[in-house]
Amino acid sequence: MTIDFFSGIEASVVAALAEDIGAGDLTASLIPETRHLSASVITRQEAIVCGRPWVDEVFQQIDREIQLEWLVTEGESVAVGDTLFFARGSARNILTAERTALNYLQLLSATATRTRYFVALIEDLPAQLLDTRKTIPGLRLAQKYAVHIGAAQNHRTGLFDAFLIKENHIKAVPVTQLVALARARGPGARVEVEVENPAELRAAIAAAPDWIMLDNFTIDDIHLAVKQVQGTDITLEASGGIDTPEQLREIAATGVHFISLGTLTKDCEAIDLSMQFKDEGLPG
Repeated sequence: MTIDFFSGIEASVVAALAEDIGAGDLTASLIPETRHLSASVITRQEAIVCGRPWVDEVFQQIDREIQLEWLVTEGESVAVGDTLFFARGSARNILTAERTALNYLQLLSATATRTRYFVALIEDLPAQLLDTRKTIPGLRLAQKYAVHIGAAQNHRTGLFDAFLIKENHIKAVPVTQLVALARARGPGARVEVEVENPAELRAAIAAAPDWIMLDNFTIDDIHLAVKQVQGTDITLEASGGIDTPEQLREIAATGVHFISLGTLTKDCEAIDLSMQFKDEGLPG
């Protein structure tokens, strides 16, 4: 699945800046317009750097004259105390852009860092990690981009680009009929069925979807599911009830194709970053 991560970046930054600045930055207005400084952004934690396109867009929208010099690349691992980038130009405008730019960089670096950690846990096993739709509202594409930078795979972007037939759908219409309707109405779109027990699994296999999601299955039942889909074109995804690294590895070793983890995007703690100013004697 190909996702255009940057299609909404301009609108996202417009909204973020409007939320923060409102009618104007009262405190930054105390700084003379002619005052120019250099600012460096450092990390106080180890991290996988992610979010540069959003940071660049923030400064572009605030002041195109501000010069950014990045010392790290997207996806690079950084250590405590490393400088990520310099910003040079109007002190007033750098201050106005600071919080929004760092909000993006802290959150997306946290998402990428957390993702890379979980990917490393099972890198010697064939299963691949997927994200979910458990993202911060308004930042789905940004967080899915961070998951990509963290080396995991992206699941569907939203309700519009794949079918995911769940328990409540099946209570309304039988699963075989739902899969047939999905094939007819959305040719080319992936059809996935979520199941919660072996009986539902058997019904789903009979309906022949593209994917089956095993929700909170035991290890024994996951092993059974892997055997049951052998010889079919069905892809298996395990999800739910994964609380420890040991559980993740145990599931990844069963033979399932994918494991989806909401924790990649919903349980992130922002990376601790700091912007520090230095007078470099710039004009003004």
